[in-house]
Amino acid sequence: MGTTKAIVYVRLKDGVLDPQGKTIAQAMGNMGYDEFDSVRSGRFFELECQTRPDLEKRIDEVCRKLLSNPVIETFHVEMMS
Repeated sequence: MGTTKAIVYVRLKDGVLDPQGKTIAQAMGNMGYDEFDSVRSGRFFELECQTRPDLEKRIDEVCRKLLSNPVIETFHVEMMS
């Protein structure tokens, strides 16, 4: 069995207030970077995984149960070779 990597990007759903993003956008404007209209914050996880037939399903499960809050966040997974 080999290994592979998965990158998981988690962000707030549209319409959910993002105070961290708003603070960052305000700071950018204060620093003279006024070409940016808004900022949405998020996070990512890099998972090193053992290759298995149901790996993508297992990653989806861990994202829904642990890495994101499905009520207010969405996630996207990129499998790396």
